[in-house]
Amino acid sequence: MAHKLFIGGLSFSTSEERLRELFATAGGVETAAVVTDRDTGRSRGFGFVEMATAEEADAAAKKFNGQIVDGRTLKVEVANSSGSGGRARSSGGRGSGGSRPTPAYLGLSTRYSMRRLRKRLLHYGHLEK
Repeated sequence: MAHKLFIGGLSFSTSEERLRELFATAGGVETAAVVTDRDTGRSRGFGFVEMATAEEADAAAKKFNGQIVDGRTLKVEVANSSGSGGRARSSGGRGSGGSRPTPAYLGLSTRYSMRRLRKRLLHYGHLEK
């Protein structure tokens, strides 16, 4: 089973091949992916690397976290395995039930409060409850 690492702070010029070669110095790399914007194809500045073993993943995280690669400081950590497709987020004290959109769901910063989001959307017209 592969062990996935989140790689943040990537240079926009860092390729998947460069990422693979870099992490191969810490162990067996099963996959390497740079996340790109679906509209522009440009790197979003982060990616994922799957290492062959947990020990190699830990070694790679220790080796590369805080290191400067292609002019940027990397943030390397073991990726969440929640299967949610995103990073774990607090519900802000509310229950997790229901289908109420959150700022994170809409692709906005999680620092957006619902009140701030509502105010921003009202700029474009009337909102219905």
